[in-house]
Amino acid sequence: MSSTPYDVLTIGRIGVDIYPLQDGVGLEDVETFGKFLGGSATNVSIAAARHGLHSAVITATGDDPFGRFAHLELQRLGVDDRYVATVDRLKTPVTFCEIFPPDDFPLYFYRDPIAPDLVLNNQHLDIGAISRARVYWSTVTGLSQDPSRTAHHTAWEARGRAPRTILDLDYRPMFWSTQEAATAQVARALEKVTVAVGNREECEIAVGETDPHRAADALLERGLELAIVKQGPRGVLAKTKDETVEVPPYPVDVVNGLGAGDGFGGALCYGLLQEWPLERILRFANIAGAVVASRRECSTAMPTTAEVEQLMERAVHVAG
Repeated sequence: MSSTPYDVLTIGRIGVDIYPLQDGVGLEDVETFGKFLGGSATNVSIAAARHGLHSAVITATGDDPFGRFAHLELQRLGVDDRYVATVDRLKTPVTFCEIFPPDDFPLYFYRDPIAPDLVLNNQHLDIGAISRARVYWSTVTGLSQDPSRTAHHTAWEARGRAPRTILDLDYRPMFWSTQEAATAQVARALEKVTVAVGNREECEIAVGETDPHRAADALLERGLELAIVKQGPRGVLAKTKDETVEVPPYPVDVVNGLGAGDGFGGALCYGLLQEWPLERILRFANIAGAVVASRRECSTAMPTTAEVEQLMERAVHVAG
């Protein structure tokens, strides 16, 4: 058990991103690739570490070279890897993408017959660390199969719906049998968390609404303290029971938009822990996500606090 409470503890996907170094061509025509650590929950922990937060991820790899790479890269990027289990009979997942800027980035997941992170069970959980973490971050993907689904609920029950218990509505249809199955599982999960983050399509899966305001209201009606709806080129909306905040997008030349949400997530965790006003949190997180979108990879693209604050100051100066 970690003696010091984690600032950010995440649970969910890990893998290796094999991303093309050429843009605008299909995978069949790509000649060179880069290898990067990936997986949404893993990326959020890395993003949090870039902001100086004490972070860890609960996940699992295979007993293979890519699994060893994942451990080494987590350590290099400042994330505690003690809760990264090894599953002997399974392979560490790899993910390919195609890059067609500014808004088309098809993903190809290789996670069959099942990914190691989906066989996480209650024995992999450090209940003390989970209950004491200042931010606990989960994703919808972890609910797609058991035993991972049961482990997620065990962790939430240990936290007792503590503040900053965050659910990323990260819905990937290829991990689910039907949309209805995903909606049912998300409904159960929303009863255990206090913050939800998702885009309009993910909100439709969660609460049946794509209009940002109605979606945020529907999430708050589930007992949440904070609902955040990402709107892409229209910015971000956040609501609490007392406050509604909208911030515009931060313009960048998009290279690869796939890691932007994870960069947003790590920065959101940082802002919440600083107890900033909601508008400042959203502006900070929005810029952090935009920075990642302007870079090719995900994990090693996460910006530092100083980078984001410099861009915030520049944006204020330009607006002034």
